Amino acid sequence: MSIKVPFNALRPGEDIAAVKAAIDRVIASGWFVLGPEVEAFESEFAAASQAPFAVGVGTGTDAITLILRALDIGPGDEVITPPLSAAYSALAVMMAGARPVFADIDPERLTLDPRATEAAITSRTRAIMPVHLYGQAADMGAFEAIASRHNLALVEDAAQAQLATVDGRAVGTIGIAGATSFYPTKNLGALGDGGAVITRDAQLAARVKRLRNGGQTSRYHHLEPGANSRLDEMQAAILRARLPYLAGWTMRRRAIAARYRGASVPGSVTVPRQFDAGHVYHLFPVLTPHRDAFQAHCTSQGVETLIHYPVPIPRQPALASTSPAVCPVADRVCSEVVSLPMYPALSDEQLAAVARAFSSFTPPSC
Repeated sequence: MSIKVPFNALRPGEDIAAVKAAIDRVIASGWFVLGPEVEAFESEFAAASQAPFAVGVGTGTDAITLILRALDIGPGDEVITPPLSAAYSALAVMMAGARPVFADIDPERLTLDPRATEAAITSRTRAIMPVHLYGQAADMGAFEAIASRHNLALVEDAAQAQLATVDGRAVGTIGIAGATSFYPTKNLGALGDGGAVITRDAQLAARVKRLRNGGQTSRYHHLEPGANSRLDEMQAAILRARLPYLAGWTMRRRAIAARYRGASVPGSVTVPRQFDAGHVYHLFPVLTPHRDAFQAHCTSQGVETLIHYPVPIPRQPALASTSPAVCPVADRVCSEVVSLPMYPALSDEQLAAVARAFSSFTPPSC
């Protein structure tokens, strides 16, 4: 019988004892929201992220929204962001009251294109928000220069890029702040929802802490309208248990990616370039104009694939009110992209099966 390779595996594995101990510890404590586990995780995650400050929040989406609100970005303002990402990137901008403006992506890096971004700047633009998509950092040097020239905030969506670096610098620490997600599929995933803001700015960190908790300065005293977006003690404890494994898991992801890159690439398939050794491979996408046939072939070989993402964000009905721009590169990529299995628990046998399926694909004849 041929080996089966699911797209992902989310159950705890080598970390299961640590996760169970963390759960038991929180239950025994009787403290479940904004307590010592959250404080400890914020300190530990900040250190791992090479940032002075981390603030735990309810979701990665909330992390983006709260950064923008802490920067006083809202109604009447524009934030430039890419059309290729999970839609939550742009929805978070809308949750802050601002308008997401879409600039097309670089056809090779698949992240926000700096030239398209600069062309999209208007008098209403307040921030640029590149997404470090699939675990590969955006061209941050270019965005730093653009943000400086136009006096704009640079906010990083690093939900898919925990521990990623670009030119040796940790993502999320290059702009004013970075947002990350602990959704279970992420490189560092909780057993539920969660997110964090990382930043080098003490005042911004303090304001995000206040905003996540209803705008309170102390219990029942609300200085400003805030949100209810708190990372709970259980998820913080679980994340603390898993964080020591993250570096090793990242190394495994890079080893899997190297194996895929070393496989024979069918002529009808393109493997996006790795632009920096700091890539953390949240996902491993490939491009083919014969996507349906490619997925059917992989399925016949017992390999599950998924599409990230099939619809460009500007074409989502939920974004119609933003008068989104046309982004032809993103349109093409969304019609061709397909993701191969990529997770640390992927065995060598499963990895070989994926590589065989990938390499043996033959496009249908016209």
